[in-house]
Amino acid sequence: MRMTRWVALGASLLVLLSACTTGGGNRPTVKVGSDGFYEAKLMAEIYAQALEANGYTVDRTAIGIGARKVSAPALESGQFDLKPEYIGSGLAFYEPPNASPAPGASGSGGSINRGDPAAVAAELQSALSAKGITVLNYSPAADQNAFVVTKATADQYHLAKMSDLTAVASQLKFGVATDCPTNPVCGQALKDAYGIDVSNATLLSACDTPMVQALTGKTIDVGELCSTQPDIAVNGWVVLQDDKQTQPADNLAPLVRNDLITKLGSNADAFKKILNDVSAALDTATLLDLGKQVSVDKKDIPAVAKAWLQLKGFVK
Repeated sequence: MRMTRWVALGASLLVLLSACTTGGGNRPTVKVGSDGFYEAKLMAEIYAQALEANGYTVDRTAIGIGARKVSAPALESGQFDLKPEYIGSGLAFYEPPNASPAPGASGSGGSINRGDPAAVAAELQSALSAKGITVLNYSPAADQNAFVVTKATADQYHLAKMSDLTAVASQLKFGVATDCPTNPVCGQALKDAYGIDVSNATLLSACDTPMVQALTGKTIDVGELCSTQPDIAVNGWVVLQDDKQTQPADNLAPLVRNDLITKLGSNADAFKKILNDVSAALDTATLLDLGKQVSVDKKDIPAVAKAWLQLKGFVK
């Protein structure tokens, strides 16, 4: 009788342990990565802290790993599991405008309205499905490439929109992101829409301090910044209107490897909800304010991320 009870107890424990293993107790470490500039690193940190507040262990080794040409293949290969992406630029990386859909994709290539974030997100998912990557909900927060001049330069050359640059481009020194010459929504878009050749432009880190310093120090006249970059307002610079509408909707969305989602099992939906809820709480004005705290006020990225998450009730 005693042996029977022990066997029954052992069976019950096995069932209990099995339930724990397949349920909330089995959470793989989430490896978070990002592009190299401050805003991408900030978004990665925000997602990382939100996950940690919900019991996940996070590996931050790949945060700031490099530009998209580095971070995209690293995500595809499984070097890390999750990254914040700007959906329009991400789509342009996989499917340049006017190109056919990527191999294995079921999308419509360059024929979609790239100014529509819903269409862009759906097309990006089509491009990434064959690569085993899921695009989670995109945020109201967006950040596009912006071409900026000082007020003095704007006044001197009567610049208000990008097409105003066409006639005077040969007289101006351009500073662009390191990937601009090969980026279809940068170098190719400037050439096709505005007749501007950036093959001899100064290449600098995207949306980062070196571009700001170059504009401030007058080593360049036109600089490529991010539209949410607070240095624009701080310095009273002029953002040239993209009157030919070359820039896509660049709302933020988390990209997650499908193999991580599979490993999460019954936790997968809750995992996605954590990230989707954080994305939904962000808007462009918030992104601008958080960026100012990092790039102008020189606050630490983890501290800025934590303060905002606490304000929104995502962490204690």
